[in-house]
Amino acid sequence: MAKKEYYSDDIVVSYDVKRCIHAAECIRGLPAVFDTKKRPWIQPDQAQANDVAEVIARCPTGALHFERRDGGAEEAAPAENTIQVDPDGALYVRGNIEITTAEGDLLLQDTRVALCRCGASQNKPFCDNSHHQIDFKASGELGENWLDQKEIEDGDGKLKITSAKNGPLLVQGPVKIFSADGTSSCTGTSGDLCRCGGSSNKPFCDGTHKRIGFEAA
Repeated sequence: MAKKEYYSDDIVVSYDVKRCIHAAECIRGLPAVFDTKKRPWIQPDQAQANDVAEVIARCPTGALHFERRDGGAEEAAPAENTIQVDPDGALYVRGNIEITTAEGDLLLQDTRVALCRCGASQNKPFCDNSHHQIDFKASGELGENWLDQKEIEDGDGKLKITSAKNGPLLVQGPVKIFSADGTSSCTGTSGDLCRCGGSSNKPFCDGTHKRIGFEAA
């Protein structure tokens, strides 16, 4: 299903159902605009464009985006690239994000995305809520920091994430990873994140994908 767009005089809201995992930040934030009991379920003319834009920016998956028609500010990439670990769930990434295939093809440029870490998503590398179906269990705590601390040569601040074939998520660029409760964090500039669900040092890859025969394009 292609992205759908919803219009008001001041703002256009786009919705990508394949990336939505029903975090419901939009529904909680502006129920007058985002209401699944109505058709269409997104009605951007029911609130001020600034408020619609602010709530959309809370969407952790990037399923929702906006384009201003009134000259208002568009969404800017956060100054810091961050990854937050969701207990029993996804990796929530925010920043200047570029996601590529193992062959180097660009999949996505965005400011918000939810990445699969259970290994079961049918929309890899993106989360599709399959962690619920397989009853994936993984705490929101951080294992030992295995990120490298190398300096970035180009200095553009971009966080590049590559899906290795049958392997981990390869991360390159300045990033800060937070535990689910935000009480612990680690920083670095490159490393491998588990996406098979089996690592004993989550969110980092420990090579378990090889032992369990994990397969993912």
